[in-house]
Amino acid sequence: MEKKETIHESITGLLSIMAKQGYSKDTLNNYRGVLNSLAKYLEGSADQRLDNHTGMNYIRHRTGTNLAGFWGTGDRNTNRIMRPVKLLLEFIETGAVVFSMRPKISTFECPDGFREEYDLFVEICEDRKYAKATILQNKQIVQKFLHFTHYQGVNDSKKIERQHIVAFLEKYDGCKPKYIRTNIYVLNNYLSFLFNEGFIKDDISKTLPRMRIRRDSFIPYSWKKEDVWKLLQAVDRASPKGKRDYAILLLVVHLGLRVSDIRGLTLSSLDWNRRTICFDMQKTKRPIELPILDDIGWAMIDYLQNGRPETKSDRVFVRHRAPFDAFGENNCFQRELHRYMIKAGLTIPVDVHSGMHSLRNTLARNLLEADTRLEVISEVLGHQNINTTSIYLKIDLIGLRRCALDPEVVMS
Repeated sequence: MEKKETIHESITGLLSIMAKQGYSKDTLNNYRGVLNSLAKYLEGSADQRLDNHTGMNYIRHRTGTNLAGFWGTGDRNTNRIMRPVKLLLEFIETGAVVFSMRPKISTFECPDGFREEYDLFVEICEDRKYAKATILQNKQIVQKFLHFTHYQGVNDSKKIERQHIVAFLEKYDGCKPKYIRTNIYVLNNYLSFLFNEGFIKDDISKTLPRMRIRRDSFIPYSWKKEDVWKLLQAVDRASPKGKRDYAILLLVVHLGLRVSDIRGLTLSSLDWNRRTICFDMQKTKRPIELPILDDIGWAMIDYLQNGRPETKSDRVFVRHRAPFDAFGENNCFQRELHRYMIKAGLTIPVDVHSGMHSLRNTLARNLLEADTRLEVISEVLGHQNINTTSIYLKIDLIGLRRCALDPEVVMS
């Protein structure tokens, strides 16, 4: 900071906005104490400017913890000091107070030799209107690959060779085939992009191993009906957060909504006169219209009238800790779901994915067991291709038994 008054003005501005956003008095008092202490620390230091470096020095001064940056995990006391400093730095830079989860790994800094092509690759993904989750997945895998090749001494795309690709993929030896296939698919996209845009002379994407996994080679995990009932009963519907979570779970259990669509659901999506929910699906960009069933309708009314905090957000479901705003793009409600599973006394499977999507699988199984036509299930789940829906035939065990032939009849 050029002047010592500047940091005090920034602290005052930050705390004022936090108070308007509904942060608790205890949180505001903690932030005020930490940041006033930071201001005094800067006044007594040789460099009175606040930046990441002086912020890290202050945290080390207060806690004895030597942090590499504002990422990773720390003990409770370190986090108590680090959060206010991080938020103040972001406020000084942007003039806004926006909630964000602290990343577990450092922010990606593209090696200079790859910066031009990486930025163009991300731009093309966005221009092609890929889903946000798809763009994020592509970015994360390409970032890992570029960091890996950089540490291998490669600082130019033209110097990437087959052995670098093989060495990178060998890191994932022992991972699930589906995850390895995803890495290969993204690398194929990126290396093909480098060739097509003229960053490399040879199409080295052709050196990638071929890995084919049939879409129907696995059985989607689904819940027992009694376990779904126990899960819903475990939610405290008397609390504001419980009202929200109960409505969210019903949307997945009864309508099969994707988590991304639940996050993006707006108040204007709800047509109470026609008792329908209308929105464009995040994954496919296609419009869909679903009925507001009685239990879902009453749960959402209860939440909107008695549970939803006061907020300027137009999203139906918002955070219940300040700032009361929309959920982050990466929030998949996994923590909340597992908390209710434990409360309900349910065993959390180890070898299968038992997140919110598994409840969507359960709806598909229930529809199949009710003899619902595959075309109808495909429409309900919002699939673009009925072949995707056909995967769920593998969990219709009752239906499969009906189709089973008696070997004695066949042999006669």
